[in-house]
Amino acid sequence: MKKFKKVMSLTLVAAMTMALLAGCGGSAETAAEGETSESEAVETSVAGEGFKIGAIGPSTGGAAVYGLAVKNGAELAIKEINAAGGINGYQIEYNFQDDECDNEKSVNAYNTLKDWGMQMLVGTTTSGCCIAVAAESANDNMFQITPSGSSVDCIKGNDNVYQVCFTDPNQGIATAQYIGENAVASKVAVIYDSSDVYSSGIYEKFAAEAANQSFEIVSAEAFTADNKTDFSVQLQKAKDAGAELVFLPIYYTEASLILTQANSMGYTPKFFGCDGLDGILNVENFDASLAEGVMLLTPFAADAQDDATKSFVSAYEAAYGETPNQFAADAYDAVYIIKAAVEKSGVTPADSVSDICDKMKAAMAEISVDGLTGEAMSWDEDGAVNKAPKAMQIINGNYSLIQ
Repeated sequence: MKKFKKVMSLTLVAAMTMALLAGCGGSAETAAEGETSESEAVETSVAGEGFKIGAIGPSTGGAAVYGLAVKNGAELAIKEINAAGGINGYQIEYNFQDDECDNEKSVNAYNTLKDWGMQMLVGTTTSGCCIAVAAESANDNMFQITPSGSSVDCIKGNDNVYQVCFTDPNQGIATAQYIGENAVASKVAVIYDSSDVYSSGIYEKFAAEAANQSFEIVSAEAFTADNKTDFSVQLQKAKDAGAELVFLPIYYTEASLILTQANSMGYTPKFFGCDGLDGILNVENFDASLAEGVMLLTPFAADAQDDATKSFVSAYEAAYGETPNQFAADAYDAVYIIKAAVEKSGVTPADSVSDICDKMKAAMAEISVDGLTGEAMSWDEDGAVNKAPKAMQIINGNYSLIQ
């Protein structure tokens, strides 16, 4: 399979922003557990004095894989920076809050972090929550960078918010181009969540770009947050239409059910997803062998052989006992992007939140950052990042970069 062509300059999500998803995106799933307590917040902070960086995401519930990855990726970067002397000599304090992937709880988490003294925000992890929190951070003129909030509405009209991961529209466009240019399939079905901004946003652009490609969309079936456990109807329509590939611009929880149900009905097409599928190998009670051969576009591949990726993966595995996903990498990059913007702008912890934001916004227009998820990343005036995606495939139970 030939390498993905950079046919267009992709505008991708600014620095984290997994994700489900995303990955980064926003999931409507919530957890049964309560909100993060104040004592838990203290335990997750990194000791030190200076800049106060907050982070928000689901560490409990159905999207916890993403939130915990963001929490850990940001924490690892902060520990590295503090060990190396901080930012311009100032240490970083870090506080992560669980929002259970719930918009209201995410806003509550934001207010908790404000009371703590937060000066910059990494988050939120999911798109829906990020949109809700961005409305608050814009009012406060607080610098916000989402590692995995991929909806364009995360940054729309909010000049204080930046993205690290792919934007939803460009994920859809890039996926259609990849399938077409690499002749992955001639007949494609789509199963998407019409109630989710992440999923529906990707599908809309995918369908539009498909008209320019060599494949045909033979079936496009939606589900909603209220009906996301039985996909037999959608799968049967795809099978009857002769779809050789099923595109899943959705999150890993629903994707794991689709793969399981497709297997039970003897339907074995290729499956292709976006960053929301990153995490499918860790779904509880899911037969991960069913994900063998699944393809997805992502900004990060843990098996990449460059020195930066190998060093990050080694440090992450040593600290957290697992291989990092793209959400962890995006959050790690988000913190180093903050570092670059702080160094460029010359802000200090003594500056007001609004002054810090204004100076860092000016710096974001000038800096270029080489990160795990992109080389020479830069940002448009609307806060979207410019970088190119990578194609991955699950082989032998691991995410492998397609060369």
